[in-house]
Amino acid sequence: MIRVYVAGKYDDNNVISVLNNMRLGMRTCTELILKGYAPFCPWLDYQYTLMLREGEKISREMYHKYSLSWLDVSDCVLALPNFIYSNGADREIDRAIKLKIPVYYSIEELERSK
Repeated sequence: MIRVYVAGKYDDNNVISVLNNMRLGMRTCTELILKGYAPFCPWLDYQYTLMLREGEKISREMYHKYSLSWLDVSDCVLALPNFIYSNGADREIDRAIKLKIPVYYSIEELERSK
């Protein structure tokens, strides 16, 4: 399976926008699975936070390092349209380019590259 790191906006200034960003990311990853890809879906990270016990903490930096570890071994990156509003996704795309990992801007473009 082709490993696709999906990059896009997660955080926002209100909960509804965050949820919409999560929906877009998770829906895109679902579409990729249905097409036979193996996506990395950072919008599922909230589940780790829900599993924390009292006194445990996963910092934002830990999430970023863990995500970048997956980016480094991905076959390609799919940048969602909202990535331009995300400093984190911008850095992920820059890293992919430096590592010579192909970056695609739509599922259709990714599909054409096969």
